Amino acid sequence: MNESLGSGQSISQRGQVQPFRVMRMLDLVHRRKREGKDTIMLCAGQPSTGAPAPALEAVSEVLHTDALGYTEVVGDRELREIIANWHSETYGVTTNADNVIITTGSSGGFVNAFLACLDAGDTVALPRPGYPAYRNILESLGCKIVDMVCDASTRFQPTADMLDELKPDAVMVTSPGNPTGTIIDPEELERIAKWCDDNGAWLISDEDYHGMSFGRPEATARQFSDNAIVVGTLSKYYSMTGWRVGWLILPDALLEPVENLQASLALCAPAVSQVAAKGAFSEASRATLDGYVEDYRAVREVLLEELPKTGLDTMADPDGGLYLWLDVSKYTDDSEAWCIQLVDEIGVAFAPGVDFDPVNGNTWVRLSLCSTPEQARDACARLDAYLN
Repeated sequence: MNESLGSGQSISQRGQVQPFRVMRMLDLVHRRKREGKDTIMLCAGQPSTGAPAPALEAVSEVLHTDALGYTEVVGDRELREIIANWHSETYGVTTNADNVIITTGSSGGFVNAFLACLDAGDTVALPRPGYPAYRNILESLGCKIVDMVCDASTRFQPTADMLDELKPDAVMVTSPGNPTGTIIDPEELERIAKWCDDNGAWLISDEDYHGMSFGRPEATARQFSDNAIVVGTLSKYYSMTGWRVGWLILPDALLEPVENLQASLALCAPAVSQVAAKGAFSEASRATLDGYVEDYRAVREVLLEELPKTGLDTMADPDGGLYLWLDVSKYTDDSEAWCIQLVDEIGVAFAPGVDFDPVNGNTWVRLSLCSTPEQARDACARLDAYLN
């Protein structure tokens, strides 16, 4: 039932989704910054680096010479060809530019894909722990969510065996994972893709963090099924969060529905950001961006070394991406309150686990690798002094 206002209007249930608590933590950090209080921010999955130089140079060349009006609804053709070629060469698959649609970040891609694939009442299998926006968007669309409960026994990634009991209409996979940082084994991704094809379910593969591996191989779902939907973004590996450019790689059957949806929902992704995106895929950009991955690796090594010294020694092994998923059950059963307490008392900001796991996340937190080794070491020293 809709919630009524005093003047008679009502608020749709579609808008009654859970808050994104990470953003609340960011608000606390910004408030402390205004107050001149030192804070080490390990809560947000936002690279502290900016766009690579070739992306900025590409933009500077067109700012005063191009009107930068609407592109094609599905995106600039040259950019779509660049992404298709990159995807083909990276994963050894045949990816056509016609199957690539440029979106307003991967968030716009998720909305487009969910609307094109699912009706109200359809069932979607989500990994838990997992990215909270999937759940919030799907609930607002009237879809039913079933959890694929992931823990250390599955390396915090879903398995095909989970699907036989759940029988969903669609399956989400995220690799490298958010919040866990684990990468799904290619063999397991292939089994999930086969299950989806055999059972008429959509497979939606969030590959936003691809390019950020610390040794384990990354596979795209399109290696195993032409029916898979792949979602990508410039926000993570490419260090371009605010530019709001993502992409979908779609099966033929979804091209027209998604184009029609995007025409009404967004018209097109930002034109200036699409220009920058073309520069971001250059070889010079990749050299810079690969260097950023090595920086994340260095922060990861500090956390893996120092956190056990504080007594926090149970975590997902972060194979890639930007995160570490940490068990704090020794110290709290209310991760949100505990994270707020840490910010207030020692100036260290983590993300509360309840954002990512509404059932068991009260005893977990997510740490971001988007800092420096020195900041990570300082955060662990503060935490050690506070806990012990």
